[in-house]
Amino acid sequence: MVPRIAIIDQNTLEATGLKSIIDNIIPMVDVSIFSSLEDMQAESETPFFHFFVSSQILLSNTEFFLQHPHQTIVLTSQPMASTQFTRFHTLNTAQMEHDLIKSLLLLHQHGHGSSQGQGYHHGNMHEEDVVGPEIEISKREAEVLALVVRGFINKEIADQLCISLPTVISHRKNICEKLHMHSVSALTIYAVTHGIVSIDEI
Repeated sequence: MVPRIAIIDQNTLEATGLKSIIDNIIPMVDVSIFSSLEDMQAESETPFFHFFVSSQILLSNTEFFLQHPHQTIVLTSQPMASTQFTRFHTLNTAQMEHDLIKSLLLLHQHGHGSSQGQGYHHGNMHEEDVVGPEIEISKREAEVLALVVRGFINKEIADQLCISLPTVISHRKNICEKLHMHSVSALTIYAVTHGIVSIDEI
């Protein structure tokens, strides 16, 4: 059975953007969007292994989510003072996209490090399933990719690797074509989930 994630948020734009990022980070899960807890419960009896919920949804349905504290991530746009949130992981959705991706990757990493198996390492879901099929990129392409996602421009990459600017451009083109990814955000997710860079480096 494909693991499922529920995003419960009345802000459709926020929920859709978050779904897109999660789809890139853990492609082997089924991410569904709901505007209320009732909609989620009516849609399917198939269990969800994580809930991304807006603070309003959480406050309206506290009893349900207190039964699932390790599975619940609260979506916030600012620091929350309520003690009701201390039992849950929180995710600041008001961050810039790069920082939001970094926060999600940290949550993803935390899930794999859980000794209780309550994170993304769930049921029969293994690391190789999470990061998707292996795609061969060369050692040099991996070096270029690492510098790209760390924020270096083409000229700086050429200088660091002692290669020409056209060679850097060629490597970047090849990487994008092989991975079918054309945004730095998508490349960042790939680089972190495949061990090319650490989260601290991005």
